[in-house]
Amino acid sequence: MAQAVVIGAGIGGLTAAAALERDGWAVTVFEQAPSIQPVGSGLAVAPNALRALDTIGVGDEVRKLSAVQGEAGIRRPDGRWLSRTSAEEAWARYGDPTVILLRSALVDLLAVRLSSGALRVNTRVESVDPEGGRVTTNDGDIAADLIVAADGIWSSTREALFPGHPGPVYAGVTSWRLVAPASETRGPVPAGETWGRGLVFGVMPLAHDQVYCYATAAAPAGEQAADEKAELTWLFGDWHHPIPALLAATGPDAVLRHDLYSMDAPLPAFHRGKVALLGDAAHAMTPHLGQGACQAIEDAVVLAHHAGRAGLAAYTADRLERTTRIARRSRAIGRLTRWRNPLAVPARDVMLLLAGRLGPNVAFRQFDDVFDWRPPA
Repeated sequence: MAQAVVIGAGIGGLTAAAALERDGWAVTVFEQAPSIQPVGSGLAVAPNALRALDTIGVGDEVRKLSAVQGEAGIRRPDGRWLSRTSAEEAWARYGDPTVILLRSALVDLLAVRLSSGALRVNTRVESVDPEGGRVTTNDGDIAADLIVAADGIWSSTREALFPGHPGPVYAGVTSWRLVAPASETRGPVPAGETWGRGLVFGVMPLAHDQVYCYATAAAPAGEQAADEKAELTWLFGDWHHPIPALLAATGPDAVLRHDLYSMDAPLPAFHRGKVALLGDAAHAMTPHLGQGACQAIEDAVVLAHHAGRAGLAAYTADRLERTTRIARRSRAIGRLTRWRNPLAVPARDVMLLLAGRLGPNVAFRQFDDVFDWRPPA
């Protein structure tokens, strides 16, 4: 039986491990953290990623655990809608809407798919030999026919495979994430993003009376506040309902802050020798399209398909152009959200308003090439 080693037990790595096992590989997953529980936050799973998860038998379980992104769109800080879409329209166009669930819930669904003993936590990969197919860890060496590097945005494997290639660059934006109780809002919570001057606040209802919120702001890299909840309240506390209520219902320790980075210079390939890169290790992107995890899931099922058939060159051929295009589009949207000029921001809002008045088909048409993707047969 062919042996695969997966470095990293995030969503991309676990999806790849489950897909490879389903295709007959013996898989070992190395995770340097003491557990696989991710930092608590929500996750949007778009129709393209749901189809990929269907290939490993997880899609329906994700749908059951998720809240459907119902009416959604973009608003101004005063609450006025600039554009709107609905789950029904997405369902009719793509066969699925975007669904929202806790990141930890998806990790659990993927982890239970693995065979006993496949996952080894607290194990640090120290080096990889791409030609010989050998992985050296703090617990010894292992030989592999395939090595999957899903070791994140600061991937040491990527640096070893492509030394000198430009790494991730700061996108000029910091981000906050939190999960708040919906009960404090005293009414339904519509999904959507609100765009201000250099600021964004996103609201995504979850199942079980919870709401996933995220926010971004233009800021110097590495900047931190003594109290991140107080910082959010200062930035967004006078925005439209239910944003102030959600912030008020959030504990100060529940707010996570991270700067946003992206791989602006695409890699020449997503493989070398017996090693394949996927997810953030291959094409880290900003979250403005909500496709970071979705593209990692796509990577995983495409890699499993090609690994035992056409080979890793076919994986690169399938994934490099698509992920580069999506990453660039996400970066471009991120630049729009950073606008602060008092003349440019109203012009941007008018552009969004006029596009929204043309109807949902115009909005969806811009994302057809993202959401209409199908996994290999």
